[in-house]
Amino acid sequence: MEDSRRRFLMLAGISAVGLTAKPVLDAFAAEQKQHPTIGLKKAKDALTAKQWGMVIDTRNFHSADDLEPIIEACHKTHNVPSIENEHHEVKWIWEEHFHNAFPGLAQKYQDERTEHAPFLALCNHCENPPCCRVCPTKATFKRESDGIVLMDFHRCIGCRFCMAACPYGSRSFNFRDPRPFIEETNKSFPTRMKGVVEKCNFCAERLAVGKLPACAEASDGAIVFGDLYDPASEVRELLRTNYTIRRKQGLGTEPAVYYIV
Repeated sequence: MEDSRRRFLMLAGISAVGLTAKPVLDAFAAEQKQHPTIGLKKAKDALTAKQWGMVIDTRNFHSADDLEPIIEACHKTHNVPSIENEHHEVKWIWEEHFHNAFPGLAQKYQDERTEHAPFLALCNHCENPPCCRVCPTKATFKRESDGIVLMDFHRCIGCRFCMAACPYGSRSFNFRDPRPFIEETNKSFPTRMKGVVEKCNFCAERLAVGKLPACAEASDGAIVFGDLYDPASEVRELLRTNYTIRRKQGLGTEPAVYYIV
């Protein structure tokens, strides 16, 4: 981790004394090809798609209690720390109210159900993700094979440009070492360290072994996951037969998470 930071500072320093930024980025690109740190070996029964997407049926959630098992399943699976200080909080999936989740769609006189219903928020794994464009080390990138926006924790230098670029507040920064705040560590998924950004990864590690995302598995059918580019997929069937909305879709990021309301 420290070597990665020193490497970045060294290359950035070279750029500052007169060279353009291109050699800096080219050096990182070459280094990434030599040392791929995010490769996941896929099992024979791995789940695949051209563009993974999610449909959340909000009609199944009536209170925050309905969301707790889903949030807990995600956070336990991915060693997300439980930190009481809201300024240091780390979250991959969380509860939002309609006005905060969909500010452009909120009405002055909102219907009672929508006004008080809890909404799940997470990384939208956008088809046009602004976070990937601003990352100087390519620590966050969109996987070409299935559209998942991933994080390489070892390559993150903690600049937080991706957090500034994300219009959904879907990323968290580790202001402190998260490990002491994990009650029970899942040894099959890596823990992080102080000074890196993290977020939902659409359970890429579970898909690689033929499992659905932890949130979908724990939702009792309220969250459906599938290939948005497959007209015969369940997610496409839900989109055809239900009215859905997306978060801040007017920005042109093309979020891959849809909500039935």
